[in-house]
Amino acid sequence: MPETSSQSEYRSIEFLSDLRSRSRLFLAGMTGIAAVWAILILAAPVAAASALESLSGPLYDFFGYVCHQLPDRSFHLLEHKLAVCSRCSGVYFGLLGGLLAYPFVRPLDNSDPLPRFWLFASMVPIAADWSLGYFGVIENSHFSRVITGLILGVGCAIFIAPALIELAEISLRRSALKSRKATS
Repeated sequence: MPETSSQSEYRSIEFLSDLRSRSRLFLAGMTGIAAVWAILILAAPVAAASALESLSGPLYDFFGYVCHQLPDRSFHLLEHKLAVCSRCSGVYFGLLGGLLAYPFVRPLDNSDPLPRFWLFASMVPIAADWSLGYFGVIENSHFSRVITGLILGVGCAIFIAPALIELAEISLRRSALKSRKATS
């Protein structure tokens, strides 16, 4: 197994503290994007129920590019379908939940990703649920769709977060290099 930057070189306590701060910032930015995405998913039916077609229409149209939005495969809020189906809802809310939980599970100065096996393992349940439903072996349900979506969403989050930490580390190193060049 090749050495990663966190294993092969010394990093001072000050650098690690700055890295954790910058990692929190990067992770907060991605979590904010995921939160806005999730809020927009919920905003579409709320706007539709409030007769705000000028808001709900564009939201449903926008999310129509990433989801089939079939009413019988979607959760409903205020008697209107969410902007995405139950499976996509699981993926997006799982991604948000995974990003929120990540700092409590792994340190924010560790950019080492988990083995890719776990990313592929998180895809297996959703692929199995879809395949079994598609080929008529079982009739999948909202519950199976949302649970398998949640698993994939969390699985994606635990691979996105280390990448964000690595970006934070690269950004921090570039800032330090620029400041050293400016003072010399």
